[in-house]
Amino acid sequence: MNDTVKKFADEAKTRTEALTADFNAKAKEAMSKTSKFAEEAVEFNKANVEALVESGKIAAKGIETLGQEGVTYARKSFEDTTAALKGYTAVKTPADFFKLYAENSKKAFDAAVAQTSKTSELVVKLTNDSFAPISNRVSVITSKMKAA
Repeated sequence: MNDTVKKFADEAKTRTEALTADFNAKAKEAMSKTSKFAEEAVEFNKANVEALVESGKIAAKGIETLGQEGVTYARKSFEDTTAALKGYTAVKTPADFFKLYAENSKKAFDAAVAQTSKTSELVVKLTNDSFAPISNRVSVITSKMKAA
């Protein structure tokens, strides 16, 4: 009976050691996966923040360009208006006045349309450029979700 008890104790010890080793291996694997997931999450969020910062920089530069464009247009409009007013001083007849008025109005209208078109193009470019980093991150997120 002593051998039976010893054999049972040895088997129990072996099973316990095997279970403990298996538990430790699975715990280490789980910790490794958790650690890897945490590292990936940190990198992922870091990339998201970098995309937002880059987007902000692009937007700020684009807004600066729009502001400069507005100032340039305002200066040109002022110069054109000043030149037009000087032209009115040389008018001799009402017919000449209305002819000059029509010419100046057409020039001003054409300039306004051209500036509006240019500004629209700049705004579209600014919008596309500033959202590009965010759009790229959305693509990464989408591909990771599809892969998961």
